Amino acid sequence: MRRGLLLAPALLLTGLLHAQVSFERIVESERKPADWPTYSGSYDGRHFRTLDQITRANVDRLELAWVYQGSSTHTWQATPLVADGVMYFTEGPNNTVAVDAATGREFWKSEHKLPARVNVCCGRVNRGVALLDDKVYMGTLDGYLKALDAATGRVVWEKKIVDNGEGYALTMAPLAVKDKILIGPAGGEYGIRGFLDAYDAATGERAWRFNTVPGPGEKGHETWENDAWKTGGGSAWLTGSYDPELDLIYWGVGNPSPDWNASVRPGDNLYTDSVVALDADTGELRWHFQFTPHDEWDWDAVQVPVLADMEIDGKARKLLLWGNRNGFFYVLDRTDGSFLLGKPFTKQTWAEGLDATGRPIKIPGQGPSEQGAKVYPSVQGGTNWYAPVFSPRTELFYLTAWIDYWGLFYTGEPVYTAGNRYDGSAVARVYPDAMEEKDPGYGAIRAIDPRTGERKWEFKTTEVSESGLLATSTDLLFSGSIEGNFFAIDATDGKLLWRVRLGGRVASSPITYMVGGRQYIAVSSGDSLFAFTLRQ
Repeated sequence: MRRGLLLAPALLLTGLLHAQVSFERIVESERKPADWPTYSGSYDGRHFRTLDQITRANVDRLELAWVYQGSSTHTWQATPLVADGVMYFTEGPNNTVAVDAATGREFWKSEHKLPARVNVCCGRVNRGVALLDDKVYMGTLDGYLKALDAATGRVVWEKKIVDNGEGYALTMAPLAVKDKILIGPAGGEYGIRGFLDAYDAATGERAWRFNTVPGPGEKGHETWENDAWKTGGGSAWLTGSYDPELDLIYWGVGNPSPDWNASVRPGDNLYTDSVVALDADTGELRWHFQFTPHDEWDWDAVQVPVLADMEIDGKARKLLLWGNRNGFFYVLDRTDGSFLLGKPFTKQTWAEGLDATGRPIKIPGQGPSEQGAKVYPSVQGGTNWYAPVFSPRTELFYLTAWIDYWGLFYTGEPVYTAGNRYDGSAVARVYPDAMEEKDPGYGAIRAIDPRTGERKWEFKTTEVSESGLLATSTDLLFSGSIEGNFFAIDATDGKLLWRVRLGGRVASSPITYMVGGRQYIAVSSGDSLFAFTLRQ
């Protein structure tokens, strides 16, 4: 059995690191906001906290409290978790670390040794951990799910769940629900067949699997032809959300494979580019909604599902809010998946609009071609995996957006070989060109009214951003951008209130927590983690 290497001995820390993050504690986390015990802060995916020590009036008094210098130069995309004054996170590619959340002092580090070759699409990244009871859970690029002792970092159990040699990898932060750990693979660019798994938190035994690309006899299999389901993609590489009252898990599913030659996979290709609602105990599909049927542009629906309760047309509704990579903002009823609203939040040229059920009305000739088709948005999408937020104070949905930029989508002849990329060609102009005189595109944070889909305001960033958002009950929004700025803006009107230059790409989501009576804001930049608090 493979074992991680404990780099820093956890001497006499068992009594100090005594966190017991029960399922009930995560359920209550939004009402008890001192900690950040799960990927989005709470199960609803809102990335919102009611901590109120840092306000619009004093945010300009934030100062650096501590910096944790990573030991790797790999891109840092992890969202830290905090419980009982201890912060847990991953640094690239597969180190798990516990530090003092007030000082940044390292308690322990556990390193997972990777083989010389790792098949992974988009960098050796890891997006974080899950906490449950006295354990920390993380996935590895070479396909292991690991349970670590929260007090020492020592491996309690590990289980190989995917074969990286076939293109599968684990990059997402797992989600702990009840007594299970949920995780799914990346690898949509390698012709994998995707799934979402649930594992017993105590033993590592698999409890259930939901195939995101259904096989023979499974509902949705009829949407695949030519045996394309066997290499159909449908990765599940970003953490989902959970509604304890409905007992439903909501998860976004990635693109079909091959990405840019859809002719070899006729049909809608369920459940790619969809959100699926699953029974938490059995993994049984309750409902699904497909945003981009028969996707030809690689617009994964792996955005964070945001759960909100609002009154719509005089009726109280349980909503699911979704800013999709395809350029549309959606509002669904999360009890049954029914479509309520959909509007573009950035320029898009691939659909005339959405029909009454939310299905896109595609414009002919906008798919990839040998000559190249110019389409808005490009492969990065109108947004991507970066965490959006919903504020119950403003009742607005906020997202990091890439505005009005396009890509040239080409098609080619896909050849599947296990462990090699299975793209079906390529896309030019992935990133907007700021030097272009015409249509350069730009980055922004946009505020959207979920009742209407209308934009209320936008805050333009100097460059595009890969940073998620954090909202607080004091009407603050925190975010960053790829040129290394970290900033706070007013959630009511988008006015810039505070900014600091950190010097490295911000490619994760900021969090907030409280230790020793002081509120902190933490974010990664480049290969370091920074924590801020108010100057005293």
